[in-house]
Amino acid sequence: MRTSNYDKYPATVVEDGRLWAGWADILAELGRTEGLLAVDFYAGVLEEEVIGQLKKLSPSLLVDTRDLMRPEAEVLAMTERFMTDDVLFGYLSNLRLEEYFDGFCVEEARRQIKSTDGLVIVSGIGAAWITQGMERVLAYADMARWEIQQRFRRHEVKALGVDNREEPLSLQYKRGYFNDWRLLDRYKESLFPQVDYWLDTNKPGQPKLIDRDTFMRGIEKTASKPFRVVPFFDPAPWGGQWMKEVCDLDRSQVNYGWCFDCVPEENSLLFDIGGVLFELPSVDLVLLKSRELLGEPVEARFGKDFPIRFDFLDTMGGGNLSFQVHPTTQFIHENFGIHYTQDESYYLLDAGEDASVYLGLKNSVDKEAMAADLRKAQEGGFVFDAEKYVNKFPAKKHDHFLIPGGTVHCSGANGMVLEISSTPNLFTFKMWDWQRLGLDGKPRPINVERGLKVINWGRDTDYANARLRNQVKEVARGDGWIEERTGLHENEFIETRRHWFKKPVTHHTGNSVNVLNLVEGDEVTVSSPTGAFEPLTVHYAETFIVPACVGEYVITPAKREEGKTFGTIKAYVRF
Repeated sequence: MRTSNYDKYPATVVEDGRLWAGWADILAELGRTEGLLAVDFYAGVLEEEVIGQLKKLSPSLLVDTRDLMRPEAEVLAMTERFMTDDVLFGYLSNLRLEEYFDGFCVEEARRQIKSTDGLVIVSGIGAAWITQGMERVLAYADMARWEIQQRFRRHEVKALGVDNREEPLSLQYKRGYFNDWRLLDRYKESLFPQVDYWLDTNKPGQPKLIDRDTFMRGIEKTASKPFRVVPFFDPAPWGGQWMKEVCDLDRSQVNYGWCFDCVPEENSLLFDIGGVLFELPSVDLVLLKSRELLGEPVEARFGKDFPIRFDFLDTMGGGNLSFQVHPTTQFIHENFGIHYTQDESYYLLDAGEDASVYLGLKNSVDKEAMAADLRKAQEGGFVFDAEKYVNKFPAKKHDHFLIPGGTVHCSGANGMVLEISSTPNLFTFKMWDWQRLGLDGKPRPINVERGLKVINWGRDTDYANARLRNQVKEVARGDGWIEERTGLHENEFIETRRHWFKKPVTHHTGNSVNVLNLVEGDEVTVSSPTGAFEPLTVHYAETFIVPACVGEYVITPAKREEGKTFGTIKAYVRF
């Protein structure tokens, strides 16, 4: 077994930044405010902790924005059409934050704020909107979505305007995904030029504060160099054991099935300020620096959506993933308001001798019989025979399987999959789960009928062999390196290139964000041929992002491994 060198806490070093750690120092800094202090929140902040601390400043007036919102019944009615009655899926909201507030209460609060002498504090979601046009100091308590999801699981935090803490995780997540996060990201984007301080409360009782200049210098630096987001790991009903060793995770856990190491909407960024780590959502970088990060053509197509996702699916010593299909673009747009679908691929980072991938239907499959068997299995008491209808291909290390929307698929046991996909991360229609319960001891939601509507029945054995399995073609070679095209499918907008190399290899972003993973070799260095950025050290299995604005960059093997063959897989948006 190799010794793990996987870095779980990658950070951008911000020189000469200003940081205050702990409530005592933070309150001393914010307490210097004369007049009006507004402390705005992202949904998921532990509001009682923050407000309880702000009260120690003994303000003449403290306004809690929750008291200014419309009654919960009105909020539920207002959001009903976006939440729908589905256990998993809603429809993208176009609501604005100001629609959550009671107009009379807001005007009365503004009157009180303006007529009160001494320190006035307005705290909570919408504090900046409540105090707009007033002279103030503005702090913003930001939150990464991954930590928000952990708080959902512990039933700790309310949704925007709704106390849904006792609801199942799926319903809390659905409200966040389809409504709250979309709305609050749009609102936060409007605040970036106004915020004086950024507050990190991702770890309860361990707050940190930075000023605007430190925040912006961290953002600017990150957007101009290769970087990594903070990976997060999660168990799964089918989870395996590979990541425990390679990524140096808690060995006492039953398994780890997921690792999300490039999902900027949910991952964090870390700034290293004098040796102290400050955490912020990586989506802030996308919102602020979309053109530099994505490239102008990609931004023109996707706006401020980061379109490429890398994650791990570990079934080494585990079980099969659910038998599933992803919707077509038309279906996802018409039914959920999403503009592109979850096309994807499986790159086998590692594999056991009996590893496999289920992909595509068998030739001349009986469509009606398969649909009937799936429906009977959903009702219970019947075992769906996947191998009767679906191809089960052997899988070995470095195989690449392409999975455009509408293709039935799942990874089998004993595979370590690097999933390379487009970003929408919720839209999996599970059709069979191998008679298995979720980690909560309950059956996981099955979507047979939706799945049957989007299956492309022409994706059969012949099609899979000809167009979905190991579509590898050499496209270039040089001194000590070979470049191969490995996909993705022509229906997908992501291009992937694999490089095998023993010597430094020069890459160019090509005016698109590049996402790469070191799939072979222990350690490489990513550098600028002109010294434009600090070199980044990347270890085996680590994913890293190269902003489009970087242009040319060089990947160099570690000197201690001279003569060994290294491998990277790179994804970018195909024009």
